[in-house]
Amino acid sequence: MDFTNDERFDGLYINVAQTTRGIDPLLDTVFSFLRRKTDFFNGPNGQDTDAAVAKVHEVLQKHVNLHKAEKTKKDLEKQRVLATKKKKQQDVAAKKKQKEEERERNEMKREHEEDSNVIELGKDGFDISNADAKSSNDSKEVQIQSDVPAPAPIATSVQDTPRNDDDNDKDDNAKDEETEDDGPPPLGNGDTVAGKYTWTQTLSELNITIALPENTRGRDLNVVFKKNHLKAGLKSSKAIVDGLLSKLIICDDSFWTVEDGNRLVISLQKLNQMEWWDSICKDDPKIDVKKVQPESSKLDDLDGETRQTVEKMMFDQRQKSMGLPTSDEQKKFDAVEKFKKAHPEMDFSNAKIS
Repeated sequence: MDFTNDERFDGLYINVAQTTRGIDPLLDTVFSFLRRKTDFFNGPNGQDTDAAVAKVHEVLQKHVNLHKAEKTKKDLEKQRVLATKKKKQQDVAAKKKQKEEERERNEMKREHEEDSNVIELGKDGFDISNADAKSSNDSKEVQIQSDVPAPAPIATSVQDTPRNDDDNDKDDNAKDEETEDDGPPPLGNGDTVAGKYTWTQTLSELNITIALPENTRGRDLNVVFKKNHLKAGLKSSKAIVDGLLSKLIICDDSFWTVEDGNRLVISLQKLNQMEWWDSICKDDPKIDVKKVQPESSKLDDLDGETRQTVEKMMFDQRQKSMGLPTSDEQKKFDAVEKFKKAHPEMDFSNAKIS
């Protein structure tokens, strides 16, 4: 029977590894068992220990070869994934560039059409010489009244513009959003649940740290996680954490360990690795995910569209912290400035534009 990939004893070895806390003590326990409880070092015919050493080398080399083969396979798979991701990013960039070029062409076309329809306003009124010439060429009559009144000024002041209930609701919502943005971002993009645990997160995983009595061992704990539930604590007392998770996890990729004999560290792998959690369990205090700060070093792992969204959020957050306009506010400001340049005859000195 082939035992090279036998997982039946994984639980036993994990407990031993957590108890011994180190590769040397772990190997010591294995060879101590062979020395004390078997004739491994004597051999079936009582030969010297060279045969035992040779057998160890033989088995070790077999697993070294398996490790190299698995690593090569993983590296090839990683290269394939990176190549696919790079191609996807290039396709997204190409589509974006195509849309930008199309938008610029449409903008230039629209501006050209607007310029061709402009009638200049001189000192004595409208200059219609060009319009008359064009009308005569097209065999069309153009009648212009000499007493055409001057165009009425456009009311741009917010004070002169009637406001409805929807505008008031928008202002209230804007004030609420400004209030919510106050304060520093959550430490480690997580929180501390009083008397229970401290947690942090990245886009792909969550890390939970629970304080334990000194010299606690893995066999003293009861840790169970399902895709939507987490339970953890000492076997001798009530569970410290026991509740429904805020979102789903991947159980096979999640694990736990005891560090320094006084804390339990649980690593949960998110099922959806493109969203932030506001809490570990549904009934725990929640954080404001709008304040979460992703690691800049992880941005290269995102696809083009998602990376643009994250970078925009980070830019807007920095602008707000410095009292500067966000990207959307800057676009509005640029649009107003462009409108002013296109209509120099209008007076904006008393205008209040939000």
